Amino acid sequence: MPSRHIVAIGGSDAGISAALRIRELDPSAEVTVVVADAYPNFSICGIPYYVSGEVMHWTNLAHRTADDLAATGMRVRTNTRATAINVAEHTLDVLDPTGAPTELPYDALVVGTGAVSARPPITGLIGRDALGPNDGVHLLHSMGDTFAVMDSLQQRDPKTAVIIGAGYIGLEMAEALTMRGIAVTQIEALPEVLPTVDGELGALVHTELERHGVEVLTNTTVSAITRAEPGALRVTGQHHDESVERRVDFVLVVVGVRPDVELAADAGAELGFKGAIAVDEAMRTNLPDVFAAGDCVHTHHRLLGRTWLPLGTTAHKQGRIAGENALGGDARFAGSLGTQVVKVFDLVAARTGLRDHEAAAADRGWAPVTTAATPDDHKAYYPGATPIHIRITGDEHTGRLLGAQLVGHRSAEVSKRVDTFATALFHQMSVEGFSDLDLSYTPPLGSPWDATQMAVQAWARHLRSTAFR
Repeated sequence: MPSRHIVAIGGSDAGISAALRIRELDPSAEVTVVVADAYPNFSICGIPYYVSGEVMHWTNLAHRTADDLAATGMRVRTNTRATAINVAEHTLDVLDPTGAPTELPYDALVVGTGAVSARPPITGLIGRDALGPNDGVHLLHSMGDTFAVMDSLQQRDPKTAVIIGAGYIGLEMAEALTMRGIAVTQIEALPEVLPTVDGELGALVHTELERHGVEVLTNTTVSAITRAEPGALRVTGQHHDESVERRVDFVLVVVGVRPDVELAADAGAELGFKGAIAVDEAMRTNLPDVFAAGDCVHTHHRLLGRTWLPLGTTAHKQGRIAGENALGGDARFAGSLGTQVVKVFDLVAARTGLRDHEAAAADRGWAPVTTAATPDDHKAYYPGATPIHIRITGDEHTGRLLGAQLVGHRSAEVSKRVDTFATALFHQMSVEGFSDLDLSYTPPLGSPWDATQMAVQAWARHLRSTAFR
């Protein structure tokens, strides 16, 4: 029986994870990974730390080297752009590194085209005369973008910068540029930075940014980026009824991403939530023998059902599922909870599950209640104890845990504590049942009741107190 030939499009998390799983399960299978650039299996999440100088060389961002990938038996075709999926013929049209067209046959295809940077409707960012890297105006989502940013930083030697957007990448880049000695102004259209957590927690991150010299402008909409005097840029916008203007040397626009679906859509793939590729829990598309995974597909969320939530952790898991099923398996993606964490200078912010308004909008019959608590990360008598700000969301009717948000010092193990909440959510635990977990304790690291358990106990006390009013 001839070996199966499986082609994966995309050299980031989903595509490489699919190829690795295929080679793991069936070493006789032929796997070809088509990569549009020269950087397969690079950590996009690590880019801010290369910009800051904490990661010394860009090659260190590779999860695996080219030799590592070759050693698995997969074929990686870099600088090769997929141009069309021919569903009936089971072939993929590509342009090789010289630009010559060729065709790859496949028995199964995994689409992992990921996402591309969103480009907001700002004058100077759109149209034929849009400003770009040569002008000191940058988007940031790929290794190519990264090299353009680094070239700009080295050649222009900026002293001032504006970052448009205060999500995860925007915040990490504010820290990175500050570490390079650049005075940063961060502009966010929403009421608070880090809008994936409640405003009270975002405000803590806001304060941390300002403590490290970052100017933060929230409720501010940028309308234009234009050239000022030679080498300078003018960023103009609106804060309520007031005009805002900053003249800087460098501008970074990081306002999110959108799924890259054009290749699959042109082949007839059905699109779903937020225009992402529609897949089932086996990562199958509506096209025969075509699977898709990662930031280009919609996501099964364990609490919400279908949504779109681009995360590297999710892409790795979905790619693994797609690879197994491309071989004829029947694996299922267990679903996401949107567990995320970010470090901003000396603070760490994390979330998992749903916030109050998300749970209320989910149309699942939940009556969400959210409470706040600020327990110490370890026993106060041991030096160095710091508070962790924790918000718990649960269903008033059933007591089911629905979500958790945490902000604390980077020493407070915030990321591992949010993982405990994520595990409880995965297994549909109640808020009060969380207190029964047998968690570790020693005074330098925790308390007999962990900070996470003190927070859920505060939720339970609040519910009992309101029941008797």
